[in-house]
Amino acid sequence: MSDIDGAGMPDGWQRLWAPHRLEYLRGENRPLDGNDVQCPFCRIPTLSDQEGLIVYRGISAYVVMNLYPYNPGHLLICAHRHVADLTELTDEERHEITDLTSHAMKTIRKVSGADGFNLGMNQGAISGAGVAAHIHQHVVPRWSGDANFMPIIGKTKVMPQLLTLTRDELAAAW
Repeated sequence: MSDIDGAGMPDGWQRLWAPHRLEYLRGENRPLDGNDVQCPFCRIPTLSDQEGLIVYRGISAYVVMNLYPYNPGHLLICAHRHVADLTELTDEERHEITDLTSHAMKTIRKVSGADGFNLGMNQGAISGAGVAAHIHQHVVPRWSGDANFMPIIGKTKVMPQLLTLTRDELAAAW
């Protein structure tokens, strides 16, 4: 960890280095202009539940752990069909995504006692979607005090459990 900024000046931030993240930013596992990467949300359902970190498979959509979570238990509800926009979904797909989102919230509350949730869909790359071509709903659990001293004073986010263990607990409770 270092408290020196890019210009060599102290800035008060502690840093946990995650060099593997740079590969993602450069396009690893993300379909970007100029690369031949398959859509991860189309590829994930071809994997086993454990390998793909899939919590539940529905008819029109599935539930998967987010590889880059904002909080422990951060899930994505992904349509099986490769469409980008909410307006492109059928009524059945939209209803299942909503039903799975509701069920995910109940399951996360049962497993980890979440106090609240951030839910959202980033529609288009300009809105911040990392995989803009395949619609997905974020379900981010929140707890009272989850923005404690680590991100506020320590300027660091702590993930207390491995994704595989979180997936196993959520899948068992589903």
